Amino acid sequence: MRSTTVGVADASPITTAPGGLLGRLGAHMADHARWVFGFWLILSVALGAAAPAVFDSLAGAGWQANGSESVQVRELAQEHFGGNSATAVQVVIHSDTATMDSPQAQRLVGDLTGILQADSRFGAIVAPVPGQSVSRDGHTGILLAGANANTDEMVAAVTDVGPKLKALSSDGFEIYPTGASALWSDFNKANHEAMMKAEMFSWPVTLAIMVLAFGSLVAAGLPLLLTLTGLIASAGGLVLLNHVTSISVWAMNFAMMFALALGIDYALFLVSRFRDAIRGDTPPRIAVAITMATAGKAVLLSGLTVLVSLSAVLVVPAPAVRTMAVGIMFAVSFVLLATLTLLPAVLGVLGRRVNAGSLPYVARQQHRSPVFAKWGRLLHSHPWPFAVGSLLVLIALAIPVTSLKVAMPSIQVVPADASVRQGYELVQREFGRGAPGMLQIVAPASDGADVQRIVASDNRIAMVTPPQPAADDSGLVMLQATPTVDPSDPAMGDIVHSLRAALPAGALVGGAVAENLDLQQALNDYLPLVVGIILVLGFLLLLVALRAPLIALLGAGVSLLSTAAAFGVAKLVFQDGHGAGLLGFTPQGFLDGWGPVFFFAMIFAIAMDYTVFLLATAKEHYERSGDPEVAHIDGIAHSGRVIAAAAAVMVAVFFTFALADPLPPKEMGIILGVAVLLDAVLIRLILLPVLLRLTGHAAWWSPRWLRRVLPDISFAH
Repeated sequence: MRSTTVGVADASPITTAPGGLLGRLGAHMADHARWVFGFWLILSVALGAAAPAVFDSLAGAGWQANGSESVQVRELAQEHFGGNSATAVQVVIHSDTATMDSPQAQRLVGDLTGILQADSRFGAIVAPVPGQSVSRDGHTGILLAGANANTDEMVAAVTDVGPKLKALSSDGFEIYPTGASALWSDFNKANHEAMMKAEMFSWPVTLAIMVLAFGSLVAAGLPLLLTLTGLIASAGGLVLLNHVTSISVWAMNFAMMFALALGIDYALFLVSRFRDAIRGDTPPRIAVAITMATAGKAVLLSGLTVLVSLSAVLVVPAPAVRTMAVGIMFAVSFVLLATLTLLPAVLGVLGRRVNAGSLPYVARQQHRSPVFAKWGRLLHSHPWPFAVGSLLVLIALAIPVTSLKVAMPSIQVVPADASVRQGYELVQREFGRGAPGMLQIVAPASDGADVQRIVASDNRIAMVTPPQPAADDSGLVMLQATPTVDPSDPAMGDIVHSLRAALPAGALVGGAVAENLDLQQALNDYLPLVVGIILVLGFLLLLVALRAPLIALLGAGVSLLSTAAAFGVAKLVFQDGHGAGLLGFTPQGFLDGWGPVFFFAMIFAIAMDYTVFLLATAKEHYERSGDPEVAHIDGIAHSGRVIAAAAAVMVAVFFTFALADPLPPKEMGIILGVAVLLDAVLIRLILLPVLLRLTGHAAWWSPRWLRRVLPDISFAH
């Protein structure tokens, strides 16, 4: 049977707007375009005024597991030990010619102390102590500046005073601020610069893809204009939201990238449908209403799916991870709002001028693509070879994920010329490999001697300090232990675990390394819960939208295949180092720890984006014809080009981040880019259509009791 469908272009001119909330909303936006433009102009100007301050305003830390033992140690150290906590700043002083007891070195220590004491965010200042914080040859010393503020404020403090401290490097002395706060300060700066460069590079690439997809400069420019408006509003909104609750600076980085990709997706779907609806004599207002009543529903449901997927990350007790999700959700909400209000108003004003600026050598495409219609018929005639082939590729790529290792990032994530890395390497050279990862142990004073004895008996500990009494009458002591291994060595986890098991019940083990390990453990523990929540909520949303349990289950389930395959590729690249030379990085031997939780949510959200576009279009044609073959073939014919173009845009956007120097944005770009490529090609354009073909009417069947419970959402007009 050959698929035949009556589309908007084939029917008589439509003069009545379709019913439904979104259809009426579209007509209303078109009728009141000036008011809509005015609202978005005011909103963009108001929020845009705050947007330039977004990087300086947002929080720079938050990488911790709330409630963990290491966080308790940090809080106790800050309260009772002059701020000598994991967020304290170590200022490394080195000279090849002078020693730390020389007059020049003493004057320099005094100058450094004056700068630090002038900032209330720093607590007690401890000068280099021979035998503890002065190297054996006397040429390197560490000045400790305690933390007198929260983790975010300490990162900001290092950012503010760092240049002043380094400016004192003269007369043969080198100065390097180091420690966890300095690490996040330098890394956030390098990461932000890399993300901005990649973002700027992605815009012209995106525009070129959009022009090829539409064949019209005006139609191609609309998605970019819409997305830019949403990004400006969301950036300013994040600055204001940060006054209510701390938002990680990473939230803006991820939000910019994700909102750009999704905003273009949504606009692409609506503009493509509008260009089909405006053909013939259909008035622009009616064409907008038709577009919103059909494609608008798919966009709304897709946006809700993205928000629901990312909301699952909020259960993880890590402020940085939570606020990254909040930032993306915030940006996606603005882009979605602009898509459903501003874009219909623009389309209503443009009307047929949406095709203005058509390129002479690029054919104007019809909404029903003959190429994808032919592809749909091929899948319909030969489903099994394509199903088996796509499954084999996905499973082969997913197999390496079984041996994937994750850990918090090492010092290699910051550039080699960053002062924190130079100081880190200098401390290792002069004080031992484990010196940058010193452990802190807080215990009752009565247990101090036992704690020192137990820690010193561990041959993996190079040195342990005597118990230091608290500055108040809390009855606590602190000991600091230097491991024999690098802070990023997997053995650190065993060291911390065994110490916690061997020490008295009242002793707590912390420090920057312990905080990373506790965060990694929390991420690992919450991963199954996050995955489960995302899968269940994704299925429920598809079920509500489609009222078809089988295809909703299949649509959500196959998304796991592209996710597993993407992480399998990540294992080969970032853990094993395949292609590391081409991509310009040194493998750490593991994937950064937040990857599985956070990237899974992002990949699933993107995958469900395409799922909604495909299945909503297929359901529209099934509602019209009652024929699963028509639904299958015309579902691909009407959504295939949009999915392909949207995937091309996303892959281009994500792969530009693979060019970044810092490792985390490189990981993000590769993992998300590979996931989108695999998902769009092997699942949404092959496997899921084949499943529609094989399940036939059963794909759209729903029991009577379920139809009574679920809302009646129709995608036809």
